[in-house]
Amino acid sequence: MFVGRHEELAAMERLYEKDSFQMLVLYGRRRVGKTTLLEHFSKGKDALFFTAKEQSSGLNLRDLSRTIFEHQGLSDTAATFETWEAAFSYLAERVVARVAPAEKLLFIFDEFPYAAATDPSLPSVLQVAIDRMLKDKNILLVLSGSNEGFMESRVLGNKSPLYGRRTAQIKLQPFDYFDAAKMTPLVSEPTELLRYYATFGGTPYYLAQIDDRCTYEENVEELFFRKSGLLYEEPLMLLRQELREPSLYNSILYAVASGATSPKEISERSGVEATTTSRYLKTLEDLGLVTRLVPFGNDPQRSKKGLYKLKDPFFAYWYRFVGPNLGAIEAGAGHAVVRQRAFGEPLDTYKGRIFEEVCLQWLKRANREGELPFLATAFGSWWGTDPDKHEQTDIDVVAADKGEESILLGECKWRESFDESDALGALEDRSRLIGGYSRRWLYLFTKHPVSPQTKRKAAGERIAFVDADDLYRLVG
Repeated sequence: MFVGRHEELAAMERLYEKDSFQMLVLYGRRRVGKTTLLEHFSKGKDALFFTAKEQSSGLNLRDLSRTIFEHQGLSDTAATFETWEAAFSYLAERVVARVAPAEKLLFIFDEFPYAAATDPSLPSVLQVAIDRMLKDKNILLVLSGSNEGFMESRVLGNKSPLYGRRTAQIKLQPFDYFDAAKMTPLVSEPTELLRYYATFGGTPYYLAQIDDRCTYEENVEELFFRKSGLLYEEPLMLLRQELREPSLYNSILYAVASGATSPKEISERSGVEATTTSRYLKTLEDLGLVTRLVPFGNDPQRSKKGLYKLKDPFFAYWYRFVGPNLGAIEAGAGHAVVRQRAFGEPLDTYKGRIFEEVCLQWLKRANREGELPFLATAFGSWWGTDPDKHEQTDIDVVAADKGEESILLGECKWRESFDESDALGALEDRSRLIGGYSRRWLYLFTKHPVSPQTKRKAAGERIAFVDADDLYRLVG
């Protein structure tokens, strides 16, 4: 099933339509859907699609040779190119040369880092091929890879031989809550859709494992809480494949999941040296697993109020409910763990935190669609001290445009019931804690629609209500 990726596809089509050499660098962590996106994009095009493997350079050259010859309609028993130089030369002189003047060749080199790992000269060889043979050809070259560090340093970095050759780059991210819902078309209830997103996140591969014939509870138990489950050890496998010291990163993720938010707290709970914790956190940020947040309006580079949290809902769920219970699951008690520790109140509390992130995503989507009362240029959340009450407080979501002195402040309530008047009063009271804005709107995000009485009281005011149904009603 292919869903979403409208912006990425549009950007790729614009490159393809240009009558000149183009080079796109597409990267993102494992399972995020890079190959699926490329396969979808290549449909109906004159495409030469090659995927490198974790094998010797000679074997990758053999596979590329077969791919090229098959594309040319030649026998797959044709000779293998002995060098990358020979392969790229043939590509320029024989393959591209045969493309009709009004058409373009799409050459996809998927998992480029695998090929370069066994032949470090490959980026330099490709750079020479581009400069001497390909730059004047009508070709779209796509370099794709899951090793984000390699792609950013050895392909995009200013010390890379390929630096300056790319004409576009896309770092593919997991789906947001809205596109993730399209992966479960038979689930229509918004509260159930949010429960799936809070568990599986937005990574297409994880969402694709959901069995529509089973309930949420059955899917979760089968995939997460059984030793044979496909997602049972997925985070640990990803860390082992992406990082050199997976055990240290694993300890840090456990610490953040348990509530540690500052580098000092994370160091103490994880047992990782304080002097290196920040470096490990930066790597996890680059992978999209953790994020550093600062109060809205603070400079991220200078603020000392930054705190860390798990960014990906799938990892947040796994380290909250699965990881701490590995011993019981290994002993065959996965069914009991699910019933006693992963459902009910613990899950509802956890979903409340994810709900705040979903509301922020909704604001960004609504902003793109022109559905907010102004065009916002900054988003976030705020926390700090109320000087009048002498207590810590927070505002769940914020969207603003400083130039227009316009700000939207939101409270997120994932509860069956609560005092709506008190919630609005508290939000209005906190809104004064962020100064510099003359035009203010208040948004109350809720699990269920607010009462008619609350809506009547808010009539004529700059107050809006968004419930779970509204979250999934927005056309994206």
